[in-house]
Amino acid sequence: MPGCVIHGAGDLRVDDVPVPHPGPGEALVAVRYGGVCGSDLHYWRHGGVGDFRLREPMLLGHEVVGTVLAYGSPGTPGPAAGTPVAVHPATPCGVCPECADGRRNVCRDTRYLGSAARFPHVQGGFAARIAVPADRLRALPAGLGLRRAALAEPLSVALHAVRRAGDLSGRHVLVTGAGPIGCLVVAAARAAGAARVTVTDLLPKALEYARAVGADVLVRAGDPDDAGWPAEVDTAIEASGVAAGLDTCLRLVRRGGVVVQLGMLPPGRSPFAGNLVVSREIEVRGAFRFDEEFDAALGLLAAEPAFDALVGAVVPVRDAESAFELAADRSRSCKVLLDFGAVPVR
Repeated sequence: MPGCVIHGAGDLRVDDVPVPHPGPGEALVAVRYGGVCGSDLHYWRHGGVGDFRLREPMLLGHEVVGTVLAYGSPGTPGPAAGTPVAVHPATPCGVCPECADGRRNVCRDTRYLGSAARFPHVQGGFAARIAVPADRLRALPAGLGLRRAALAEPLSVALHAVRRAGDLSGRHVLVTGAGPIGCLVVAAARAAGAARVTVTDLLPKALEYARAVGADVLVRAGDPDDAGWPAEVDTAIEASGVAAGLDTCLRLVRRGGVVVQLGMLPPGRSPFAGNLVVSREIEVRGAFRFDEEFDAALGLLAAEPAFDALVGAVVPVRDAESAFELAADRSRSCKVLLDFGAVPVR
């Protein structure tokens, strides 16, 4: 069957990979769509994401949805064969101090689809068939199709970042970066009761996507004279993954406000306006992945058709490299999906 495999920086291939056989407690899923994530693009461009570097070929992909085909052992609990499902990509260990503390998203021994954080790497979900733990499957709510459901994983990331920010009811929220995650943070902030959401980005097209999911004010990040710049905000969520975005958040959040760093910054040291954190008593909080927010994301997607506007293109997996090129060009797209629906499996 075809699988989208990264072999090194700039070396993305659609390889012929073996069809997996689910073991005890596992389910076999026919993947229909896989969303191309910013981390997938980093593996493709740079051979790693953040401090996680490729050390062997790896199936990419962790934003996957499809249909249950079978289970590896009789009586395994899970959605019946034929059920459309989303796959929660994280399998935490359940025994480390973080898991015991209820913070399974930062489990020190988690297995996350398509991640080079551990070695051997955890192979991802960009293949026509995948075998995953059955307890990682989530049946789609009524009325939610597979295409929109492919946004569940990145929306979960956004929901977790908003949760880390605290109560947003009636607050003015700044989001730096209007890529797919930033746009979903806008939607998540709206769902959490934010009264006003300002979004910054360098690209007009990206800002248009942010408006489609609820942004009030759009600001060109490279234009200091843009009339939309706020004097201050209550909360800021940095979703661009660049140091300049974090600097903007620290300078615009009010005294005693909260800044959430969600975007993964480049590896190594980044400039940091630490004196502002001290003199204004700003709280800086990290946000990494998610946990139970996955179920909330599916419910929100089922209730809100506006999310469809974020899916800019659906590309057959055989054209994976062109899909990655499109996903990397934010002047032309927001979220790009790989389509595995019509590929042969032997």
